[in-house]
Amino acid sequence: MYKLVAIDMDGTLLREDKSVSDRTREAIKAAKAKGVKIVLASGRPVEGINRYLEELDLISKEDYVLSYNGSLVLNTETKEAISSDILSGKDIHDLYKISKELDVNIHAFSRTHGLITPKTSTYTEVEAEINGIKINEMDFNLVDKEDEVVKIMFIDEPEILSKAADNLRKDLYNKYTIVRSTPYFLEFLNINSNKGTGIEALANYLDIKKEEIICIGDADNDRHMVEYAGLGVAMENAIEDIKNISQYITSSNNDDGVAEVLEKFILNI
Repeated sequence: MYKLVAIDMDGTLLREDKSVSDRTREAIKAAKAKGVKIVLASGRPVEGINRYLEELDLISKEDYVLSYNGSLVLNTETKEAISSDILSGKDIHDLYKISKELDVNIHAFSRTHGLITPKTSTYTEVEAEINGIKINEMDFNLVDKEDEVVKIMFIDEPEILSKAADNLRKDLYNKYTIVRSTPYFLEFLNINSNKGTGIEALANYLDIKKEEIICIGDADNDRHMVEYAGLGVAMENAIEDIKNISQYITSSNNDDGVAEVLEKFILNI
């Protein structure tokens, strides 16, 4: 019996208009009623997840959320951190220098300052709009090296970002977890952080075995949790790499793919 279902948001739970379908909402409600933990697992900051937690009735002392691609795992009511693996201001200095060498835009999420960038670009504005947060422009050279930073992102047009990704120094992959969450976001996390380690930390906290976990996703940043899960599920709209490592392919995010999984494997409909 599955006891926990981790669900990516953008491209998975959410339709293209960023809404949750009635069928999916009802399936989540029914799964919760059976005692199954429903956990949203997103690259977004908590501020960008909260309204969906409220809509799906997932704010309580018994509910949890993965934010920033697993860098922070929190209780949704108390905001207590179950797991926290983050970066520092020094990483901002290092990656800012590299971003200039690669001629790519950059922003980051600071525990102190929120969404920060040395120069506002189109995709920083996209990030702010999606999550309902403000942009704080600041000189990255002046960021305190001890500042707590959750994640750092190269953000640009897909073709520019692909070129930058191809030219990244190989040693960076030994220093950071690096994931392409969308065609225009390349994310740098603590080397110990990803959605898989976040789900594993929560599972250990809740005493749930990996065989009792379903993880559903569509993009490169979902890879680790789809691999970790007892049942890894790819959306029909997922990238091929995620489909190749999954045990089940469900319908697309626009066609109630999450509801299909819950109905088939939890609700036995």
